[in-house]
Amino acid sequence: MNTPPDDLLPLFLEEAGDRLERLHGLLEGLDRDPEAAAQVRREMHALKGASRMIGLPEMAELCHRAEDLLNPPDREAQPELMRLCNQLAELVGSLSEETARAAASKPEKAGEVGQPIAEREKPRVRQEMRVASAVVDGLADRGARLRVLSVAAGGLADRVFKLATLAERGVGERTPRQVLATLATSLRQVALELEGGQRNLRRLTDSQLEALLRLQVQPLRPFLRGLDRHARDLAQSLGKLVEVEVAAGATQLDRRIVDALREAFLHLVRNAVDHGIETTEERARAGKPEIGSLRLEAFSEGDRVRLRMVDDGRGIDPDTAVRTAIRLGLITQESAAVLDPGEVLQLLFLPGFSTREEPSELSGRGVGLDAVAAAVRSVGGDLWLESKLGKGTVVTVEVPLARRGERVLVLQIGQHQLAMPASPVRAYRRVKAENLEEVNGRRVIRIGEQVVSACFLAEFLGEPEAEAGELVEMVIGGSVLGVVADAVLGEEEVIVRPLPAAAGAPRVVEGIALLASGRPVAVLSLGRLGPVEETEWVAPPVGVPRARPVRVLLVDDSAVTREMVRQLLEDGGFVVTGVATAEDALHTLEEHEFDCLVTDIEMPGMDGLTLTRMLRENPRLSDLPIVVISTRDRPADRLAGLEAGADAYLTKQGLDARELVGLVQRVGGGR
Repeated sequence: MNTPPDDLLPLFLEEAGDRLERLHGLLEGLDRDPEAAAQVRREMHALKGASRMIGLPEMAELCHRAEDLLNPPDREAQPELMRLCNQLAELVGSLSEETARAAASKPEKAGEVGQPIAEREKPRVRQEMRVASAVVDGLADRGARLRVLSVAAGGLADRVFKLATLAERGVGERTPRQVLATLATSLRQVALELEGGQRNLRRLTDSQLEALLRLQVQPLRPFLRGLDRHARDLAQSLGKLVEVEVAAGATQLDRRIVDALREAFLHLVRNAVDHGIETTEERARAGKPEIGSLRLEAFSEGDRVRLRMVDDGRGIDPDTAVRTAIRLGLITQESAAVLDPGEVLQLLFLPGFSTREEPSELSGRGVGLDAVAAAVRSVGGDLWLESKLGKGTVVTVEVPLARRGERVLVLQIGQHQLAMPASPVRAYRRVKAENLEEVNGRRVIRIGEQVVSACFLAEFLGEPEAEAGELVEMVIGGSVLGVVADAVLGEEEVIVRPLPAAAGAPRVVEGIALLASGRPVAVLSLGRLGPVEETEWVAPPVGVPRARPVRVLLVDDSAVTREMVRQLLEDGGFVVTGVATAEDALHTLEEHEFDCLVTDIEMPGMDGLTLTRMLRENPRLSDLPIVVISTRDRPADRLAGLEAGADAYLTKQGLDARELVGLVQRVGGGR
């Protein structure tokens, strides 16, 4: 059989790729594992049989030669076995490319059974995920238990509503002490049950999330092996000699993170081989071995994974990097004078940075490392460089094991809140004005003998600086950096949504997230808070308005209710003006601007619905967001409020502070 059958070839290529990945791992431990030789022999024998059946005698012959080297096992044969394995991988790669080209040039027949062309072009990409039945059973079991907890929570909610009804009736009692005592006992019991249910819910949801995330992780070795082959092919095309070593052990990583970083790591490999590893002549003059070395490593540290790319090439000249950054206008001469070695190397990740005068076909001009940094930080990671001139370079990338909700530290600055990723945070402490100093034109915080470069968020937001603040210390790109805020409110787990470029947000803001309270907060990009960009983030860009609190006009004839709602809104960070009547509201709206109106319905004189209709007919105020809060809770009452033009309708009986704050924040357009 000379031509492999089309219907079996994709299956063979997938199987051969899997066997070769296992063979690479087994051959690395051949001298340490007594059982490895037998496993290699079995893999080679199976691959030889499949090659003969598919009609690929050249591959079968290579497998046969490898079997001969293992009969009997010979530890000295490891280099030759590795060479044969690489030859097999090259044949599989060539066959995959030929298959893809043939599939692309051959039009697909209507109704043809088989894979679509787009899938045949990548025969090794799996479209399915095999899941053990025990994992599925566990997911289903936890799902059922979560359902039980949700039903129980609904029962608790009903009991709370009944207690609220009891409280309303008790208000009219002449001696409400007995009602209050009953309420206190009942509420305490509900709170205890709710607390227990919450613990169970948290435990179950954590287990469910971990089980789902485990389905997403995959071994990193195949990914690094692909980089290994890419590095060898690239070196050969450049006339260089490079030996690549992969050390990943059993390290795993979320496949979505691997996919997001694939292009970034290809660029790092190209950089190492093209920029870093010297030609054989250059290495000989430098007294180095003829063959360059590139090591790809991966290892786990708790819930983080570190990937390192180590080469023994020419390294990075820090003086050249600084001069280039100044020449390109990326930093000033004054800023350059106070950069430490780690910060100098971080310059290479700035957009537009390139030390090459002429573009190379592989690396281009000034495009790449900034994209690498952006890709790494987009998945919640960080990266940094270490280099010695003439000795080599180490690129370290640290990313979370799996994509999940991100832990953020919530900071208070004046009336505003910001969030920042919590993973790089080392510590935070209270500092005073006397801790502030200026060193070489840069503001720093001095605590004893320690000096920390700091970013002052109050200055960024245009808020007056407080006499004291909270210094948050973190490690970014291998360097210590501090952020100063008025207070640290705590940690939360959130989903960060990236902001589009058209949003006009400052560059130091990388996304937006909703806190548990429902309040949206901007999330800082720590990679853009470094000293080299200090001049950029001190003030928001021209044309971007400074953040300010939402201004709310509150209308309610009850002084007690008005005060309670005012406190709820002010606790949410809003500026609130309260009036007692709709007529007062109209006068106030003529003299001042507001972002939102919150009004009762039943009031002396003009009621809230009439006020709403009048505002909707006023051209200047027709777009003012209006939230109605009333004791009327019938569906007809709600419909009447919305028909009058209200944006939302809430009842006082079921008023929830978080719901109210979140609603006003959304309709009021607060930033």
